[in-house]
Amino acid sequence: MGMQVAPLDSYRSIGAFVMTAQVVIDDTTLRDGEQSAGVAFTPEEKLSIAQTLSDIGVPELEIGIPAMGLEEQEVMKSISNLNLKSQLVAWCRMKQSDLDAARFTGVQIVDLSVPVSDQQIKHKLNSNRRAIKHLVIDMVKRGRDAGFEVCVGCEDASRADQNFIAEIAELAQWSGARRIRYADTLGILQPFSTQKNIEFLRSQTDLEIEMHAHDDFGLATANTLSAVMAGATHINTTVNGLGERAGNAALEELVLGLKYLYDLDTGVDIKRISDVSRLVEKASGRSVPWQKSIVGEGVFSHESGIHVDGLIKQKNNYQSIDPEWLGREHSFILGKHSGSSLLKIKYEELGINVNQDELVKLLPMVRRFSTVFKRSPENSDLLSFWNEINSYAVAR
Repeated sequence: MGMQVAPLDSYRSIGAFVMTAQVVIDDTTLRDGEQSAGVAFTPEEKLSIAQTLSDIGVPELEIGIPAMGLEEQEVMKSISNLNLKSQLVAWCRMKQSDLDAARFTGVQIVDLSVPVSDQQIKHKLNSNRRAIKHLVIDMVKRGRDAGFEVCVGCEDASRADQNFIAEIAELAQWSGARRIRYADTLGILQPFSTQKNIEFLRSQTDLEIEMHAHDDFGLATANTLSAVMAGATHINTTVNGLGERAGNAALEELVLGLKYLYDLDTGVDIKRISDVSRLVEKASGRSVPWQKSIVGEGVFSHESGIHVDGLIKQKNNYQSIDPEWLGREHSFILGKHSGSSLLKIKYEELGINVNQDELVKLLPMVRRFSTVFKRSPENSDLLSFWNEINSYAVAR
């Protein structure tokens, strides 16, 4: 069963790039996300995460590794029994035993993964390129015969001979696969090399191309966006960027990045991204950093006097992402870098109208306080400052 050539309207040009007109997210929070060291979801947490991801519009979910054993298979089957709108994917090695294990899970797609770099082919599998080619042909056919749609996962693709990957893609397509996954397993790509490699692969195959990026150099999101611009049709994500080592490309960053930087709507409900972020944060035991893009507690917080004054006048002066998209709002914080505009507002909220002379006295007090105590002054502190300057005035 061969792969149909993508229709011409599946791609559109942006400058020198040819990108897909629609991007499909295959979220792997429940597989690669859970592979993050020390993370272990309970069955109930897995079901809740899967349900929520499906509810917010993520079209594909990679839900586990059947070869881990009966317990994993049963959880995967329970997810399948939820009858989610999302298609479900199982990650498998190119082994008959893995494929047999996947039969019990109820998934529609199997990612049959195999190393494609000479480093891993030799030193991980003690094999050679010729054997890998035969393995791909054999296992893709077996996967199709078992009733699955097949994605061929190219592990360590970023360190492989790119011509060899093109050969694997050709054999995979001939054998009945629908997709090839390009895995930057060690997170060593940068956007320009990603663009070059995916553009080359796009020119060599009609298969769907899925980008799987790791964040070892902090470039997983940038590399994934670059892959989409170069013609990738599918992308792997994890909620909060959870995953092996430094993590994977973050779902929240890519959903917003694709929509507001490239006008590509993934179908994910942006207002519910914060909900799934908190769910995964709790289940994983991995706290989201205060300044984590999109979902961090502090990403819409402002202290700088110049920024706060600009936002008060007109929010687009210092706004790229509108917090309302996510059901959130801007927060103004008093601190060392605050200006008189915010300080005046804070006192008005306490029912106190301060004049310019008083602001000149109060502002240094706020700055000293924040420097010494490493926090914003509370209402009681502000009242104390107010009483202090007025006591001083009476004493004079």
